Amino acid sequence: MSLLNRAPPREEAELNLIPMIDVMSVLVTFLLIYTAEVEVVQNNQGIEIPLSSSETRATPSVIVTITPEHIFVQGEVVASVADVAAAEESMVEPLKRVLERPMLMGDGGASADARREVTVIADKSLPFDLVKKVMATCTATTYGKISLAVLQK
Repeated sequence: MSLLNRAPPREEAELNLIPMIDVMSVLVTFLLIYTAEVEVVQNNQGIEIPLSSSETRATPSVIVTITPEHIFVQGEVVASVADVAAAEESMVEPLKRVLERPMLMGDGGASADARREVTVIADKSLPFDLVKKVMATCTATTYGKISLAVLQK
């Protein structure tokens, strides 16, 4: 009688990983394709960047940030916007001194000058004369290219 109360023998369970690997490979391919085209420029000062329809993308460079209160180079406060706007000079001397530092210059001669880039991130509410002074200062320090950060439409 003990044979009647016995449970039937169970089959071994098997785990098929092939479908999961297929799904993961599709996800990895998707993420590689769509994240390779994104250029991230940090905006941690709460700047409202203007919109543009430009197709060219920024390359890694020295970041000059202009907020309504201060001018930063790589996150370091360089000058106040009020002082720069009040000055009659066409260049920003504190900015020039910081941009000429050896750690920002890189190594190389005249050919390296043409490759060095500055990306200017400016709040869209700032007057263009102020942005023009900053860009003129960047040009005076022999940076070959200047980019203005914008949001693509």
